[in-house]
Amino acid sequence: MAAVPMVELWRGGRLESAHLGHAVVWGPGGIEAAWGDPAAVIFPRSSCKMIQALPLIESGAAAAAGLSARQLALACASHQGAAIHTEAVTAWLAALGLGEADLRCGAHLPNDPEAQKALVCSETAPCQIHNNCSGKHAGFLTLTRHLKAGPEYVDPAHPVQRAVREAFEDVTGEASPGFGIDGCSAPNFATSVAGLARAMQFFAVANPEGNRREAAAAGLARAMMAYPEMVAGEGRACTHLMRAMAGKVAVKTGAEAVFVAILPEQKRGIALKIVDGATRASEAAIVALLVRYRALAPAEPVVAKYLTGPQRNWRGLVTGELRLAAGFA
Repeated sequence: MAAVPMVELWRGGRLESAHLGHAVVWGPGGIEAAWGDPAAVIFPRSSCKMIQALPLIESGAAAAAGLSARQLALACASHQGAAIHTEAVTAWLAALGLGEADLRCGAHLPNDPEAQKALVCSETAPCQIHNNCSGKHAGFLTLTRHLKAGPEYVDPAHPVQRAVREAFEDVTGEASPGFGIDGCSAPNFATSVAGLARAMQFFAVANPEGNRREAAAAGLARAMMAYPEMVAGEGRACTHLMRAMAGKVAVKTGAEAVFVAILPEQKRGIALKIVDGATRASEAAIVALLVRYRALAPAEPVVAKYLTGPQRNWRGLVTGELRLAAGFA
């Protein structure tokens, strides 16, 4: 099955661009709705960080290190590199007796405007703590120390990544066909869009009093919903959407236009992938699905921000609009 049109950009009364994709909604009985090809194999990229964090809790490493819910949210984050993020990662590493040099995620300028301006104006180079994945890597280091494993925790053969793969294949219900190396240097295991939606539904129904995996999944989902500012940051869709849904739904984006949602009250999981990698389309598509399933009210300002609002140019003139393609959501 081929990808289907999901989001369109219209200008001057004409269709200018169309974004095709795949999406799956997984409920208690399995697939409830699908667009495109549920079996399409994708790299979930950062949308699966909560899965990558499962061994951190299951192993007892999080409890042994005394990690808070706020830190667990940061372990699932693609953060802005704002002070609240970098200070938290720095303190976390210090509590482990570790530092920036122990990270393996690489350095890039923070996306937070104030943090970026401070570095540029002071002619200070960014470090690995500014990396949007440094919270996830702090989690990897916590697990590494707990396992008394070697320092190269991003090696696919490392005990940390072996534990991640086992958890990933269990909650997706699929043997991963392989992995690619993510922007932060960690392996990113491939799965189908349906498998990713199944994993999100596992998080949605996970029993806090259940087995270790269920308890870990429930704890991570709760942490994300309680601390949306740690999962992304100001100006980011994940934070805006979770705030708008008042701690009832967890969402997470991934590079190349992947987006997932965990809906505990509905016992549903959602996963989608826009094949051209356009973030504007993945944000619009997840908003459309959240509205469709009544997790997000149509009148919430975030709906206009990411889907129904007009497209404007630099002078503020209305130039066009995003529309949902016929047949989607």
